[in-house]
Amino acid sequence: MPFSDDDLMTPREVAATLGVRASTVALWARLGFLKPAVRTPGGHRRYFRGDVLAFRDDRRSREPDPADEEMMRDAVRLYQQGWSIRRVAEEFGLGYGRMRRILLTRTTLRDR
Repeated sequence: MPFSDDDLMTPREVAATLGVRASTVALWARLGFLKPAVRTPGGHRRYFRGDVLAFRDDRRSREPDPADEEMMRDAVRLYQQGWSIRRVAEEFGLGYGRMRRILLTRTTLRDR
């Protein structure tokens, strides 16, 4: 059965489609990056498949920002100089988890 753009998706389905956690989906919706969810009579959030797919395609088509690339290189350099992930994250105003994911994609993390 083909999918329609008007099909409703649960936050978990949206998260799986976008490759993130359901809590990230809720955050993006609150911040306005993702179109707001509709509520079921029971109060559960649902997202339109067309909105989710458009958001996913838009994220994929964006060019990386040169300033972000420079920040990431600087973050890796500081981490490799012995700074903790938490300290690097604070330096750039990011959360620990986000900085850890950035560093994971660009360098080998030290053992705890």
